[in-house]
Amino acid sequence: MVGQPGFFDVEERLRELSAKGDDLERIAVLVDFAMFRAELEQAVPRADGTKGGRPAFDHVLMFKILLLQAMHGLSDERCEYLIKDRLSFMRFLGVGLADPVPDANTIWAFREALKRAGAVERLFAQFDATLRAAGYLAMGGQIVDATIVAAPKQRNTEAERAAIKAGQVPEGWTEKPAKLRQKDRDARWTVKFSKARPREDGAPQVDLAVPAFGYKNHVAIDRRHGLIRGWTASHAAAHDGARLAEVIDADNTAADVWADTAYRSAKNEAWLAARGLVSRIHRKKPQGQPMAPRTRRANARKSAVRSAVEHVFARQKGPMTLVVRTIGIARARVKIGLANLAYNMRRLVWLSSRAATA
Repeated sequence: MVGQPGFFDVEERLRELSAKGDDLERIAVLVDFAMFRAELEQAVPRADGTKGGRPAFDHVLMFKILLLQAMHGLSDERCEYLIKDRLSFMRFLGVGLADPVPDANTIWAFREALKRAGAVERLFAQFDATLRAAGYLAMGGQIVDATIVAAPKQRNTEAERAAIKAGQVPEGWTEKPAKLRQKDRDARWTVKFSKARPREDGAPQVDLAVPAFGYKNHVAIDRRHGLIRGWTASHAAAHDGARLAEVIDADNTAADVWADTAYRSAKNEAWLAARGLVSRIHRKKPQGQPMAPRTRRANARKSAVRSAVEHVFARQKGPMTLVVRTIGIARARVKIGLANLAYNMRRLVWLSSRAATA
């Protein structure tokens, strides 16, 4: 028969988790979460408690819960359950077995408050400033790219899709508030093309066109450390190149900017040149003509650098399971911004461990 766990049993299990390598424990050591308190308290004001009632949960505790969600791709309900279930989560949050845990509605309400205050961008910038102060300056130039973040697919008619695309509410939806609340009118369908490699005998294969629905995460990482330095969010059909100016980090110590052909335009080239930035953007193949060998070799050299940004998206879509379960671009922006912030915290763990073993 299993006995009641004692204090020393829990301590022993936590020591075992530490020995196996608990990234959450390492983040808690490396990141001073108290730095976020002032911004969080301003974004999510609370009553002074004079009217009684149950005390509100600590701001920093709630923020750390949102980061747990982002790191593990958790819904509000699943996050509440796992906080109660996992010792590593409890240790990261600083709660014990007997302590109360915020329920799913409380988690949702706190995230909504951050959305209304537009606080996620400021929280991201605050941590980035801390990284720079710790010596992780944006160096070596920057790499820009975007990835689609999936959202629950909307089953709409052709007429409804046309109305949404035109910025209108489809006919009949206003009379059905419950339905209107569940319809995401900001996310968009797009088609992602996958270039098929020729077969071994040289014969060409058919390129794949994969439809996707949701939003986009646009980022710029610094080449030296691989940290996200600038980001924005949009619907999935937005043109990547149009977001270049929104993600570029003006404080990078080098002038080089790498990106794929989606960012190659006369407008972007002029914008970069006016700011003293050097374009390393891929050149497009001339229409109806083979690509010049010199251009192909130059693009290959650029790809060797540019591929580093794919590690960011692989981490977010793999272990972090980044998806948008919420409705609307404002909420999607909060989810994507928190995922980018959580990625940088995990990246800090890796950078610190590499420096320790160097």
